[in-house]
Amino acid sequence: MAGTGSSIVNSITSGLSNTYAYLASLYPQDGVTYKNISAARSDQTNYLTLNQSFASYFQNNFASFDKDGDGKISADEMDKFSQTLSTAGVSKDELSQLAMSGAYSANTISKILENFDEMDTNHDGRVTSAEIAAFSHDCNKQEMMDEANYRKATSDMTVFYGSDTDSTPDSYSILSYRYKNYNK
Repeated sequence: MAGTGSSIVNSITSGLSNTYAYLASLYPQDGVTYKNISAARSDQTNYLTLNQSFASYFQNNFASFDKDGDGKISADEMDKFSQTLSTAGVSKDELSQLAMSGAYSANTISKILENFDEMDTNHDGRVTSAEIAAFSHDCNKQEMMDEANYRKATSDMTVFYGSDTDSTPDSYSILSYRYKNYNK
């Protein structure tokens, strides 16, 4: 999960940029319009070259891309959107839409969505590659600690169940760790 989850923002940016470039090459005179996206998606000759998931995303979110309202997505509008994704990350809604379109593994996206609020450390409603990577790193680190403590639990069951006499908030119990299933 670490590699896949942390690079998903870059992959989304790249996928959208490549799909935009392909659509723009198909319609150099008219540009990337809603009508042209629909036509490209229905044209069977584009079956192997057009990423239907990202084209669907463009179609479903056309107004958010077409900032100046001229009826087409310009290269400048696409660049600004890509820069925003690269620096600010993706929102829950964007991830959900991409998951529904089949652009990414449902398992990968669902793991990110399940832990989205914990990953979003600056609470801006978006997760960046760095936030996903940090969360994944913390999960992997905790997994290693759990494994080491599990080995110790054969002789000291307080590691596994926790201590009845220790009331400190940071007392450790393998059963209480919340990230345990994140990387599975």
